Amino acid sequence: MRLTATRLVTAVAVGVVAGFLAGLFGVGGGILMVPALVMVMHLDQRLAHGTSLAAIVPIAVASTLSYAISGEVDWAVAACLAVGALAGAVVGTHLLRRVPERALSLAFVALLLITAVRLVLDHSDAVGRGSLDAVDVLALMASGLMAGILAGLLGVGGGIIMVPVMVVGFDLSAAAAKGTSLAVIVPTAIVGTWRNLRNRNADLPIAMAAGLAGVVSGFLAGFVSVGMSEALSNALFAALLVAVSLQMSWKLWRGRRAEEPSAPLL
Repeated sequence: MRLTATRLVTAVAVGVVAGFLAGLFGVGGGILMVPALVMVMHLDQRLAHGTSLAAIVPIAVASTLSYAISGEVDWAVAACLAVGALAGAVVGTHLLRRVPERALSLAFVALLLITAVRLVLDHSDAVGRGSLDAVDVLALMASGLMAGILAGLLGVGGGIIMVPVMVVGFDLSAAAAKGTSLAVIVPTAIVGTWRNLRNRNADLPIAMAAGLAGVVSGFLAGFVSVGMSEALSNALFAALLVAVSLQMSWKLWRGRRAEEPSAPLL
């Protein structure tokens, strides 16, 4: 699809907002980017997922850097998660070519709502983890596998799984969990994007425009997140997820109504 001036400006705007969300909440930014690519830029659902994942790469790199500068990345945990996530990204991008678009949309809406509920109910006060044993390593790898499948299949970074796992299961602070999640998202998004490009399932010009536009906002938002109230952060993000899921649900409902045959005239 040709990248006109209007579409370029739209992609830049989407990237700036998605980058800010990525840095602020430790996710890839696909939670906002996928719906925006579908509803604003009119990409089909499958192409939007692949394009979003490609745009996440530079955003996640910049956001990770800000957390690393603040000392909020647990590299040992990141390595364990990344092993599973890289395998999961291959599986997810493979499934992306075979799952119907309506099923992808419904799965994404469900994902948004589940994440919103998790954010509202999460009142943990984790401050740090102990040493990792073999069971911990396997649990982290399994979590990374699920996150990687989501990244490849739904075009998100996988942070919506990894962040709560690290906070609730391994007692990482919220900031450290977000920074570590972003560190894992970088290689996961690279592998998923490589697979999607081979399958011609990414609009690279749009992805580059959105991804590069989100670099600065993602970098700055990471510093904001380190000092932000977790309760406020969760409440704002949950509200955003609910709003986006309702908008996507409305679009799906309208599309289904349009496909239904009209009643015969008597």
